Amino acid sequence: MSQTSSNGVVAYNVVDRIAWVSFNRPDKRNCMSPTLNRDMMEVLDALEFRDDVGVLVLTGEGAAWSAGMDLKEYFRETEAQGFGATRKAQREAYGWWRRLRWYQKPTIAMVNGWCFGGGYGPLFGCDLAFAAEEAQFGLSEINWGILPGGGATKVAVELLPLRKAMYHAMMGENIDGRTAAEWGLVNEALPLDRLKARVTEVAMVLLKKNPVALKATKDAVRRVGVMAYDEAEDYLIRAQEAANSYDNDGRKEGIRQFIDEKS
Repeated sequence: MSQTSSNGVVAYNVVDRIAWVSFNRPDKRNCMSPTLNRDMMEVLDALEFRDDVGVLVLTGEGAAWSAGMDLKEYFRETEAQGFGATRKAQREAYGWWRRLRWYQKPTIAMVNGWCFGGGYGPLFGCDLAFAAEEAQFGLSEINWGILPGGGATKVAVELLPLRKAMYHAMMGENIDGRTAAEWGLVNEALPLDRLKARVTEVAMVLLKKNPVALKATKDAVRRVGVMAYDEAEDYLIRAQEAANSYDNDGRKEGIRQFIDEKS
């Protein structure tokens, strides 16, 4: 049975160890508000260390994944309360995106519709991303004379080649799910009616893997990208040693299976 957060703007349900978490403001195209950001952190907190949760999927209710920030609540209502309120709202938004990036469990973005601007923050926060071919992605801020902020420009640079990142940020044009997959914003694009089945398939594969190794691996992939080779090599040695200390039996069993059953 689906549950909702304190203010009803995040919905979630756990089925077969997959936590399905949804932006739940369909009438606002799931735009992120300060209230939604607080509720999302609440839900992430509640699910992160539950034994019956092995993978988290983030999606949206209705026709949108997330159309970015709720500009009325962020720019008019929050700024009217002063500098402190603005900084608090920013911290709450960036806080749960950061939480996603370093989440204990594997995370998958299931982009079922519109994904604009600030929506790129949680998109990048998820380890994997799958989109409907019909989905629309865009950094439209430039069309209104605004820098694509909120981490969106950084996400474009991280996930796209430089020329594509420049074009995407400067032109303000939408791209569909197929193009997003071709460019590398998401792993795959599928027809909307096949999207959930594919995400479920991927989640079930992840559930069969060693959770300690998965956490160490996803952290390593994010960290080594900004390291020189020697630094990365040293980090990975230490990360492997740390993982071994947490799950030595699992490591031994994995090596046994590889040698005895795969060789």
